[in-house]
Amino acid sequence: MQSGISVSQELHSAFNELVSSPSQRGIIATISNETLTPTQTISSSSTDFFDDLPALKPHLSTTAAAYIVLRRYQNAPDGFVAVSYIPDSAPVRQKMLFASTRLTLVRELGTERFRESLFVTELKELEKEEWEEHEASGELKAPLTEEEQTLQGVKEAEAEARGGTAGKRLETGGHLAINMDADAMKALETFNEGTDNLLQLRINVSTETIELASISTTPDASDLASAISDTEPRYTFFKYAHNLSGSEESPIIFVYTCPSGSKIKERMVYASTKQGFVAGAEKEFGIEVAKRIEVSSPSEITIATLEEEFRPKQETKQGFSRPKRPGKR
Repeated sequence: MQSGISVSQELHSAFNELVSSPSQRGIIATISNETLTPTQTISSSSTDFFDDLPALKPHLSTTAAAYIVLRRYQNAPDGFVAVSYIPDSAPVRQKMLFASTRLTLVRELGTERFRESLFVTELKELEKEEWEEHEASGELKAPLTEEEQTLQGVKEAEAEARGGTAGKRLETGGHLAINMDADAMKALETFNEGTDNLLQLRINVSTETIELASISTTPDASDLASAISDTEPRYTFFKYAHNLSGSEESPIIFVYTCPSGSKIKERMVYASTKQGFVAGAEKEFGIEVAKRIEVSSPSEITIATLEEEFRPKQETKQGFSRPKRPGKR
């Protein structure tokens, strides 16, 4: 899974200059307007690599991810190291975007130029002591495929997206993950007791905000699929009115839909926010989710699907079979 982001011409030019200029130690880059762009050039103060490492710190933040390209070995065609600096306190969406793009950086600048790629989460890992320890141990991970490396980075980011809500913000792992606008808050507050049975929410990826998509009444469960967008991901709460064991019930179902044509950033943000969002809806707004359904297309949600979710499981009892006596058939 790749993000679709590419290296800008500015970064290509900056890297070519780094390769040809011994007076430069490295480049710091970021993701801006769907491209990888340079933000800072690090000069070389001496021939000693470790003497130049302190120059990185003033240009890095504990809450923002960055890529760092460093000349580790002089006069070597593959003497560069690519560092993906993705701190734990960076926004979840940013962490996932940088994790899914780090392979693109090396590939487009030229894999033959890089002897090693590192993934770090703390500034201290870029200090001399930590770097020397890493090199002394030779503890390089076994090569993974691009898909495996990307999924690993995404899963690390997703792992932090499991928490509750606080005020108008969803918290994940103690860090701010996503906001929620006033309309969405009001809809969640009134959904339990209101007459509407269908509440749909969407995520504005550019502002990292959960917004109200719609709140309405669907006449019948058979109309649910057609009421949900088939072009964008949705978080949907649906009061499923049905007769169970002779009594009318309306349990709430949470449905997460993510059409195959959704943008990669949308898929990442929705997937990483889902657990914390549902937990927050239950804790903060008292919405008791009886069942959770995850599908790609809304068309997969049918009456049969819903009935199956609530159909009592039948236990199959197997009678005792007396073993046959030896020699008898």
